[in-house]
Amino acid sequence: MGFLFFLEMETYIIVLLCIAAFFAGFVDAIVGGGGLIQTPIALIALPNLPVASIIGSLKIPSFSGTAIAARQYLKKVDVNWNLLLIMAIVAFCSAFIGSNLLTKVSNDFMKPLLLVILSLIAVYTFVNKNFGIHQEKKLSTNKQLFLAAVMSICIGFYDGFIGPGTGSFLVLGFVAILGFDFLHASANAKMVNLATNFGSICLFIIKGKIIWTLAIPMAICNALGGWIGAKLAIKKGNGFIRIFFLLVVIATLIRFGYDVFFR
Repeated sequence: MGFLFFLEMETYIIVLLCIAAFFAGFVDAIVGGGGLIQTPIALIALPNLPVASIIGSLKIPSFSGTAIAARQYLKKVDVNWNLLLIMAIVAFCSAFIGSNLLTKVSNDFMKPLLLVILSLIAVYTFVNKNFGIHQEKKLSTNKQLFLAAVMSICIGFYDGFIGPGTGSFLVLGFVAILGFDFLHASANAKMVNLATNFGSICLFIIKGKIIWTLAIPMAICNALGGWIGAKLAIKKGNGFIRIFFLLVVIATLIRFGYDVFFR
């Protein structure tokens, strides 16, 4: 499943997937949730491929877009490298385990629970106008490390096992649990998301699930979207990111609502 598969694909399908990857990178760079765009479109456009091959291939553009966005953030936003290193290692391992489980069992049973959680997040973010506008919590080093490790385990596993909305959950974790503002949360979330994507990529490479001839052109488009999205987020600041975050959470809510009630 390589170059021959790529040649057999209709041109419009490749173009459609690359456009989806661009917008996914753009949204992901601002507040996460780019998988809500490119994952459903890829599943619809490639109905004859195994789901694991599609998800595995999409991890490559997700990684490239996140990497470009992270580089833009690091130019303007300070990050805690010691904290991020621990989170990245934990998230990598959790995502690897989650992706391995995905190749063996269905993840549909998780979606009703996520529907409830996302509903609460959307309501809280809308009602609390100051949520994520300023850095608020001053945690001790040990408590911050503990909370960050627990967050990395949960969200890393989620990314490997389910996927869409991981960046948004990371942003939410940095804001609600660690007390970051939205701009710093987005910057730090990108670094951890790189680790979760890389953990999944390693698993899918081992399993031979990645279609590189499809993943690479999508990766280029996703990276371009990530570059533009990150620049816009840095320029507009916390208020803009908060609104975007709310929109992405609502979109995620609609997506899982559709999966639970109509599929």
